Amino acid sequence: MSQFDNVSIIKKANVYFDGKVTSRAVVFPDGTKKTLGIMLPGEYEFGTDTIEIMEILAGELKVLLPGQAEWLHIKGEGQFEVAANEKFKLVVTEVTDYVCSYL
Repeated sequence: MSQFDNVSIIKKANVYFDGKVTSRAVVFPDGTKKTLGIMLPGEYEFGTDTIEIMEILAGELKVLLPGQAEWLHIKGEGQFEVAANEKFKLVVTEVTDYVCSYL
């Protein structure tokens, strides 16, 4: 899906890691939420409250998912899922455009 129709956008940005990761929340008519964001090169660790699906639209990064020993490499487009109440690490090597879905 290349666009979202009939949604509300939260104007205030989510800003993390001194502005190196930013996103805006998109709320759908059924109450579900996604964020659209950009990550600049760097190393980050995030925690989840719910199941999250990260869709990478462009860029390059490595992700270390909970319980895994091997880093997953994504260049261009890709996707990964993280369970609720977990932490995951990212090493972003190119500016990365992403959509995060919260389940």
